[in-house]
Amino acid sequence: MGVKKYFLAIVIPEPFQSRIEAVKQELFEAHHLKGALRSDAHITLHRPFEWKEEKEPELVEKLSAFTFDKRFTIDLTNFSFFEPRVIYVDVLPNELLFELHKQLTSFAKRELKLFNEAGDERGFHPHVTVAFRDLKKPLFYELQKTFAQRGFAGSFDYRGFSILKLEQRWEVLHGFNI
Repeated sequence: MGVKKYFLAIVIPEPFQSRIEAVKQELFEAHHLKGALRSDAHITLHRPFEWKEEKEPELVEKLSAFTFDKRFTIDLTNFSFFEPRVIYVDVLPNELLFELHKQLTSFAKRELKLFNEAGDERGFHPHVTVAFRDLKKPLFYELQKTFAQRGFAGSFDYRGFSILKLEQRWEVLHGFNI
């Protein structure tokens, strides 16, 4: 057993999951970028944290108590960038998505004693990563020109969030309110 890594996210549903995964696969085949292939397409709600694997049932049980009953639509639009390393599908600003993030991180701090999200000065910027970590600066700027011209559009209704666990890759451990 021991300590494992977990994070909370909205996993992108089909058909958008397959479309985004195809972009990640294209980047792998053309440029050997594999970092984003370690997880399904998602919007991170609480960044990775460590938890004792033997206490996993307690983690799932506590997260099951979190409620967010408001329904809303998530709009994916085009590609954008965090210079000099990240290419992502952008998520249009959405007040209810920000409220979900705020309530969930507050719940995680209070109920799970997770404080790693509290000191994040970058703020919440919902996005769906297609390339990062192994994307080097020169290639980033080359791909930025291409992806800035490339479109992406899709909308889906929020149905809940998931907890993902790092094994060889990030796997969905449990879905909540889905």
